[in-house]
Amino acid sequence: MTSRHPIRVAINGYGRIGRCFLRALREAPCAHVLKVVAINEPADLESMAYLTRYDSTHGRFPGPVEAVDGHLRLDGDSIRVTHGTTPEAVDWQGIDLLVECSGMYARRNDLTCFLAAGAPRLLLSHPGASAEDVDATIIAGINHGTLTGQERLVSAASCTTNAIVPLLDLLDRELGVEQALLTTLHSVMNDQPLIDGYHHSDLRRTRSAMQSIIPVSTGLARGVERLLPQLTGRVQAKAIRVPTTNVSAIDLSIATQRPVSAHSINALLAEATRGPLKRLVAYSEAAHASIDFNHDPHSAIIDGSQTRTAGTHLVNLFVWFDNEWGFANRMLEVADHWSRLWTDQKAN
Repeated sequence: MTSRHPIRVAINGYGRIGRCFLRALREAPCAHVLKVVAINEPADLESMAYLTRYDSTHGRFPGPVEAVDGHLRLDGDSIRVTHGTTPEAVDWQGIDLLVECSGMYARRNDLTCFLAAGAPRLLLSHPGASAEDVDATIIAGINHGTLTGQERLVSAASCTTNAIVPLLDLLDRELGVEQALLTTLHSVMNDQPLIDGYHHSDLRRTRSAMQSIIPVSTGLARGVERLLPQLTGRVQAKAIRVPTTNVSAIDLSIATQRPVSAHSINALLAEATRGPLKRLVAYSEAAHASIDFNHDPHSAIIDGSQTRTAGTHLVNLFVWFDNEWGFANRMLEVADHWSRLWTDQKAN
């Protein structure tokens, strides 16, 4: 392994995930290697600086934040800011990696516009519209070893996929998953209005986010099958938005091939979180509420106090996850591992 030169990172879309990615990088072991040098965001620079300095969910930024001459300055680091509204509107030359956090682009013909504008590689904060729209979909700690360094379009999947895939992978290997039904209880998102309004073609998403529990569509089952193809046709999912600003949960029911008890599956999960899944998944049996996991870097936290079985082959699990912070940390890990590959290849 050669010594690594700084990787110049740009962020497109400086919303919840874009800002969490930058904040998480300040706390990460790879902070000395991955350096954010540019941000593209249609909003004005003063608003960007303000929302970096003060965050209602994750608190104040741990250092000075300034907006100066078209740059965002953080702890003395100067980040160039542009305000383009299309991939072609920004000159992306001079960077090593672009992190696409706007969520607006998921098809290859749109994503390649970033490459044509000078970005050598693109990491998505959301799934591709199909498996073919990206070169790879990666869950850090699960299939990151499949990266070669030759990819140009990589997706870090979604927060819910990162939360559930490590568990389904483990449970399928140890118990055999015949069928799985997932219900995500997800915090509100900015495609929902505070009061009823014309915000979305999905009529349910026109309703006040803070006054109702609202069912929404989800591609989670498709995302799971994309990463765990052995479960194709065995997974169904639905999603419900709930009136909290952060930290979500997944209610997971599994029909297993091998017999299981609540005690045995909790023991299996607890042991895995001390071993191969330690960085990704945590385990607790304390009397938790969702706020306990705000700013938690794990992809998922298993609440062993809520494990239930019906008979010997049907188990129900409850899983917490910080849908912002956990996912931002996994994106960082994908970016770090991917950059190691191409850095080593360039050196050799």
